[in-house]
Order: sequence, then C-alpha cells, then structure tokens
Amino acid sequence: MTKSLPNVRSYKGQRVRYETTRSFDEVLAGLRAAVGIATHNELSESVRACASKEAFTQRMQEIAGDSGFMLFYEMDHGAWLKTFGTERKIMRWIFGNPVIAYTMLKHDVAAGLFAPIEFLLVEKESGRGATLIYDQPSSLMVIEENPPLLEAAQALDRKFAALVERVV
Repeated sequence: MTKSLPNVRSYKGQRVRYETTRSFDEVLAGLRAAVGIATHNELSESVRACASKEAFTQRMQEIAGDSGFMLFYEMDHGAWLKTFGTERKIMRWIFGNPVIAYTMLKHDVAAGLFAPIEFLLVEKESGRGATLIYDQPSSLMVIEENPPLLEAAQALDRKFAALVERVV
C-alpha cells in the first residue's frame, strides 16, 4: 500500500460585512422574500425528472426566487446558543443555484467546495440592527490562475452583493 501525502495550498479569503440599522427580522424577511426554497427532495426530483439541460435550467428558475437564488439549508445558531446563555439571533444560510454553480464548476470542480454559498446574519448585541457576514465567493474559489473561473466567480460576487444590498 502506498502512502499518499497531502498537497497543502494556502490562500487568502476576503470577509465581507454589511452593517444595517434594519432589524434582524426585517433583513431575514427580505431575504426570504427574494430567495426561493429548494428542499433536497425537490432538487433530487428535478434531476430525475428533467431529461435535458434546458429542462433542468427552467426548473431551477421556477424554484429560485427573483434574486436567482434558492435556500438549501438554514441553521438557527441563536436557538441552540440560548442553552449557553447567549440571547442573540444568529442565522446561517446555505444557498445558491445549481445553474449558477455550473458556470464555475465547469472551469474547476474544486469551486464546488464553496458552491453553494453561505452567510451569517447576526443581530447586533444592542438588539438594534443587524450584521450580515460572508466570505466573498471568488476569493475562496479562485486560488490559482484561471481567468474563466475568476470571471464566473466575480459574476456570482456581484449577484450576491446585489441581494445583500437589496435587503440591508
């Protein structure tokens, strides 16, 4: 049996923070209004039912909200943090769109480590306002020279920023 040694590469991500005076609940409601919901069963069924790339793309457009994104998973950190005495609303979302993800994965499948994308919505400690935090997708996906991947990832950056700016 041969031993495989890991190939470790360092890279530098960029963290983005949006501060807003809008309440946590207002921001979350705005996000929910702009993003469709995609359950695991819905996605699996769409893959089975759609015989062509065009049919799958159309189905993803139907599921996605007007932002072009769909929610895959929501983790309410605030709910379990209460057991440790932390009374603060904190929500993590994992969301995206398989059709958008394809624009990057076709150039480097390792981009799939960061597609779908995610953010953390945090109520300010004062209870007045919220902070939305995420790592810029292109800074995570593109770690070596790959102009087509960079172009696709930067398009995702812009689409993500447009959604965030709309709701904060």
